[in-house]
Amino acid sequence: MNGCICCTVRGDLSKVLKKIHKKIEKFDGVIIETTGLADPAPVAQTFFVDDTVEKLYKLDGIITVVDAKHILPHLNEKKPDGVENEAVEQLAFADRVLLNKVDLVKDEKELEKVEKSIKAINATAPIFKCTNSVVHPKHLINIGSFDLSRTLEKDPEFLDTEAEHEHDTSVSSVSCKFEGELNHNKLQMWIGKLIQTKANDLYRYKGVLAVKGIVKKFVFQGVHMLFSGGFDTYKQRWKEGEKRECRFVFIGKNLDKKALKDGFMDCKAKDELRFKVGDLVEARCDKWLPGKIAALWDGGNPYRIELEGDHGECWGPIDDENFVRARTVAGKKRKSAE
Repeated sequence: MNGCICCTVRGDLSKVLKKIHKKIEKFDGVIIETTGLADPAPVAQTFFVDDTVEKLYKLDGIITVVDAKHILPHLNEKKPDGVENEAVEQLAFADRVLLNKVDLVKDEKELEKVEKSIKAINATAPIFKCTNSVVHPKHLINIGSFDLSRTLEKDPEFLDTEAEHEHDTSVSSVSCKFEGELNHNKLQMWIGKLIQTKANDLYRYKGVLAVKGIVKKFVFQGVHMLFSGGFDTYKQRWKEGEKRECRFVFIGKNLDKKALKDGFMDCKAKDELRFKVGDLVEARCDKWLPGKIAALWDGGNPYRIELEGDHGECWGPIDDENFVRARTVAGKKRKSAE
């Protein structure tokens, strides 16, 4: 099922739940993960306004994961009149709150401030401090915590399926996908620049990439200024014959969607490099050093360069003049050994 689960859930989710019931009626439960921008109310409504769904399923509880490092600015953000603050809505409807990434909040007073803000919105939901969202399942499953009467106290229009809710139109998402491979060095430089200039507006970003010269999948994700990326720790490799492709999604405020797509596409690996094995070049290290191309696409880098003298080897991370250039001899460029 694709699309905004928040706004299309009443029809689509109802159909899916009815369709799969016979296949899963012996299961212990169904876990529904919404998007980070979703209003939880329409999801919960599904279990009460559709008579068939209400007979087949019971809403056990709503779990909200909170980013301890970044939540306060989102809770305090001023929205236009009539526009929902999704972060506040998600906390208000929570039966359990996972206060995640507490390891990133070094100041205990700051963490206390976060907890106080959460309790000001929802005083009844237990808060579980955690790192990497590690919490014992007994606190999350078969908790029997969703209370319709309590929910109606918070939101008298909860069961009104005709009630409208308005999202902040400045918050949106953009995704991009292309078949092929990219240079992950260019990606990290691009992401680094984005973080320096747009971090406050980047709520969430993630991607799965095929890196030229590497058999493992490269996975990256980030929240505001926190970025992590690396080759899949679960050692998932691109299978033989599998279509190698790159895809990303950004969620944030006032996104320049064209610039994000163009920046991502600019990280695509070139079909042909400027140099071949054996070509004489200069590599930019602490200073420009002479060397010879020893290998192409080595360790995800366009070039591995054998430097002259006792300088060993280095990589050319990006195929442009700022990192690797043709060797000059007596004022003339030459590319290959005589």
